Amino acid sequence: MILTTTHSVPGREIFEILGIARGSTVRTRNVGRDIMAGLKNIVGGEIEEYTKLQAHAREQAMQRMTDDARRLGADAVVGISITTAMVARGAAEIMVYGTAVKLK
Repeated sequence: MILTTTHSVPGREIFEILGIARGSTVRTRNVGRDIMAGLKNIVGGEIEEYTKLQAHAREQAMQRMTDDARRLGADAVVGISITTAMVARGAAEIMVYGTAVKLK
């Protein structure tokens, strides 16, 4: 499966648009991470616990989008975007979406 943020695949022709492929996950913080983040706020610097949480959430959402594209019969997903939104206090949704296409 070819995944790209561009709207085309170099050297390949898109011959069919299958629809929007999407994947998402909603994640919350936990007490252990919040304690470590609170300590980091005192001294400054990257909050690695949150960085790891976000990275894992992005990968899971990307995998879900890829699975959705496969269900549509896609060879590629073009124009991929990643968004995030707070859905509740301490909970964020990561959404990944793009156009599922068939290539020649």
